[in-house]
Amino acid sequence: MGLRLLACLFHLPTAVIYGSLSLFVSILHNVFLLYYVDTFVSVYKIDKLSFWIGETVFLIWNSLNDPLFGWLSDRVFLSTQQPGAEISSPEVVLKRLRALSHNGPLFAISFLAFWVAWAHPGLQFLLCLCMYDSFLTMVDLHHNALLADLAVSAKDRTSLNFYCSLFSAIGSLSVFMSYAVWNKENFFSFRIFCVVLAFCSVVGFTLSTQLLRQRFEADGKAKWDQESTLKELYIEKLSVPQEKRITLAEYLQQLSRHRNFLWFVCMNLVQVFHCHFNSNFFPLFLEHLLSDQISVSTGSFLLGVSYIAPHLNNLYFLSLCRRCGVYAVVRGLFFLKLALSVVMLLAGPDQVYLLCIFIASNRVFTEGTCKLLNLVVTDLVDEDLVLNRRKQAASALLFGMVALVTKPGQTFAPLIGTWLLCAYTGYDIFQRNPLSNVVSAQPKLESAAALEPTLRQGCFYLLVFVPITCALLQLLSWSQFSLHGKRLQMVKAQRQSLTQGRAPEVKMI
Repeated sequence: MGLRLLACLFHLPTAVIYGSLSLFVSILHNVFLLYYVDTFVSVYKIDKLSFWIGETVFLIWNSLNDPLFGWLSDRVFLSTQQPGAEISSPEVVLKRLRALSHNGPLFAISFLAFWVAWAHPGLQFLLCLCMYDSFLTMVDLHHNALLADLAVSAKDRTSLNFYCSLFSAIGSLSVFMSYAVWNKENFFSFRIFCVVLAFCSVVGFTLSTQLLRQRFEADGKAKWDQESTLKELYIEKLSVPQEKRITLAEYLQQLSRHRNFLWFVCMNLVQVFHCHFNSNFFPLFLEHLLSDQISVSTGSFLLGVSYIAPHLNNLYFLSLCRRCGVYAVVRGLFFLKLALSVVMLLAGPDQVYLLCIFIASNRVFTEGTCKLLNLVVTDLVDEDLVLNRRKQAASALLFGMVALVTKPGQTFAPLIGTWLLCAYTGYDIFQRNPLSNVVSAQPKLESAAALEPTLRQGCFYLLVFVPITCALLQLLSWSQFSLHGKRLQMVKAQRQSLTQGRAPEVKMI
């Protein structure tokens, strides 16, 4: 039985094994996002100053570590090497897999550091956040970079992304299982649950990366044998100067001339802002727009759907991408976001069922769009390689540079959202009466009762005008993005010729 299982694992398609890596990230990361703040605030009793210091340092480190790790990983690929000395594609893939095999288990171990008190709460909060985010960034960078390194055609890349979405949806089930063991008064069961999740993640990372490494080590050995056979026939060029390695300043200058990269990060900055705006204000919208209209179980259902549905919805979007192209699907989602928001604005805040559908679909479609954009980044990796005549694609570095420009959207979302709400209604989310969230039979205070209609109207306008504004800005920037259609086909054809057409010159007999 065990041998048969191993045989099945060895014969799994590469796309399935690649997608399974998303499962071993998502089972941990979803639990982390849901519980880490509550754990430190309610269980470890962290003070407010230490909490904000930790979050501020984390925001800075979170923005800087993507390009830093990308540069450390891919700077060797930026140099133009002599013919016959370039790094082969199997070697690049093996480099990524070695990084994943080391950082994946360390990521799982750093996840466990949150759930046991081992230092002063403020110090532990800061160290755990930075350590966890560092290993998560390394895993995400190399996993996303493999999407560009394993395949060039849009069909193959959508297939890889399909399995990532499928396994991410399965990984989201850990959130529902966690509800059964979460207890702030008795933390033991939850800690055991987290240890089991981390153990599954470590085993999964080790097994998946080992299976992929065996496949590509065989490919690399075959290429090495072929080059050894042709070595005697290779014509050495007498005076080929080896170009100097490109510096970070020169690379940034190249990116500043990459027109499609600039338009993409402008669009993606707005997208990241909108994704985190929905996440930050989802509970607020439920509380002030729907709390009197729907049951608690319906609200919990909407929250659960908003976690899982984007992954499942993405499976359909990826099938559309195969037929219509990523550019057309993303543009269609922007138009859909604009149309739904205008319809909701015209309908008003009193249409309860329409409001439920809009709040859920707004988050689902926005998150779904975010998950498609990795395919666009892989196309930008191809264009960067062709435009700058690189010997090898610096995919992890480009993913890191995209994150550097777009991650500030995570910080802008709560800041701009709370400012708009306060400016329109006078409602300060940080100074509200904590007892206002408690359901009670007592009548509300006059000031609270007077504020409620204005607050409800303000939440509704925030709910509809933010997506309308985001959609218009994104359609403007996306219309300037030219890497689609014939240009994209030309870039992919040139990358194929650059990466596959570098056979050594052979003497004419």
